[in-house]
Amino acid sequence: MEVIKSIYEMQAFSRGMRSAGETTGFVPTMGYLHEGHMSLAREAKADNAKSVLSIFVNPAQFGPSEDFAAYPRDMAGDLEKCERAFVDVVFVPDAREMYPDGFSTHVDVAGVTDVMEGIRRPGHFRGVATVVLKLFNIVMPNRAYFGQKDYQQTVVIRRMARDLNLDAEVVVMPTVREPDGLAMSSRNAYLSPPERAAAPVICGALLEAKRLYDSGERDAGVLARRAREVMGKEPMVELEYAEVSDAETLAPLREVTAGAVLAVAARIGKTRLIDNILL
Repeated sequence: MEVIKSIYEMQAFSRGMRSAGETTGFVPTMGYLHEGHMSLAREAKADNAKSVLSIFVNPAQFGPSEDFAAYPRDMAGDLEKCERAFVDVVFVPDAREMYPDGFSTHVDVAGVTDVMEGIRRPGHFRGVATVVLKLFNIVMPNRAYFGQKDYQQTVVIRRMARDLNLDAEVVVMPTVREPDGLAMSSRNAYLSPPERAAAPVICGALLEAKRLYDSGERDAGVLARRAREVMGKEPMVELEYAEVSDAETLAPLREVTAGAVLAVAARIGKTRLIDNILL
């Protein structure tokens, strides 16, 4: 396994792969890796000649009151996990090289960023889209792998890739969950034991709404209300939203007639968690 810190060196590796006609699978992460990340890394390795995983806590996607400074970091542990997953290259760029003095170019993806997380975290998706575009230009992957847990993010990145004719296939893999259903997330490390015990109610609420959908209910308001009711029974959970949206456009739905996603966000103590389920 090779660890690359320089953008120039990463681009040189990428050009070599392209010149040789070999494919690269890429997993962009902010580190503090868990099984969700490693499942993406294994898929990237299985599908391509080489796999690249980046570790970069992107300051551009954190708001002024968010947890950038406190975001969990464990570079030694992350590298060990990558070694075990047979990752070929770990790209660890420096923020000063990614965002040099005078940096002033950003990517805004309109429409799909105007709902859910986009409302509650202004500027978040501009930071995500900008850093992902930069990473795509540096790593030059044939395929890039993302988890469904960050569903709106996957929609934003797919739209950006389509609109800007990016030469990378965006592959979205199923959410990886703990045995009790909690979606794996680096932020789960913030949860106290009582908060961790309460957190699976989020997945439980999604499953209850899905059961209602599977029984024939198509009213989006009824489905969202069922999810809210289930989470409302747990006093430690402070719900931010539960919304049923079109799976591609993220437009709010009144009736589920085709593909849809039920997405939720909630706070448990000081920890903000998101999750979703496809209908």
